[in-house]
Amino acid sequence: MEHPVDRRQIEVDGTELSYLTTGDDQDRPLLLLHGTFWSRVWQPVLPALGRVRRCIALDLPGCGASAGELDPDHATVPALGRTVLRAADALGLDGFDLAGHDIGGGIAQHLAATSDRVGRMVLMNSVMFDSWPVPAVERFRDPEVRAATSVEDLLEARATATRRSTVRELLDDELADYLSPWHEPARARSWTAMAAAADPRWTLDAVPALRAKALPTRLVWGRDDDFQRIGFARRYVEEIPGADLVEVAGRHIPTEDSPREVADAVIGHLDR
Repeated sequence: MEHPVDRRQIEVDGTELSYLTTGDDQDRPLLLLHGTFWSRVWQPVLPALGRVRRCIALDLPGCGASAGELDPDHATVPALGRTVLRAADALGLDGFDLAGHDIGGGIAQHLAATSDRVGRMVLMNSVMFDSWPVPAVERFRDPEVRAATSVEDLLEARATATRRSTVRELLDDELADYLSPWHEPARARSWTAMAAAADPRWTLDAVPALRAKALPTRLVWGRDDDFQRIGFARRYVEEIPGADLVEVAGRHIPTEDSPREVADAVIGHLDR
């Protein structure tokens, strides 16, 4: 039986953060992190994941449905990792499993390397090693580019990126849903701040600790991703003990292309 998916809020450092949640509150928690998208990327698989975990798909400050606004100093992987841990504290979570997509996967790797609170980890089409930032993101390191980018400019760019992130053509209302946060200037600025803070040193620095810890990790990957290519996932499995890879049909958001396969791969890992 699938649990309903609800949206709730919690206050972290004076900012109201939003999250999607499902599952039994008595089950082990699974925190799900986003990157350059928002919690919407996890929505297609949350009902299935809720059968085995208490799922919490968090929107970072200034992202998705959360309040606040990121600036580049507060949008680095370590800074966002601290926010995630404070959110876990506010939710009363001592230990948890962790899933990350895109830059959210970079945050997950950082937390797995630096915190003892992570049990099992799932990386879905995640940044890793020096796979990032891609050129469309890296350009926002330039403050002049950020200042010159209007809401309309960002919406157009994100629409293009979102269409390129799935094999199937998203319906008009699905695309509109994905784009909905960036109609607000504060959330548009938060996106460019996250882009400006994108830095591969955080994932490269995590590698020695990840090798040493050998945390049980499953990579779930849309094999036709143009943004985070599957070669990096195969390299991760070769270099990091405790990791395996499940390839599925899809691009950068495989939850839209292969939701059942993604959910099965995640559940299979968590239930080992």
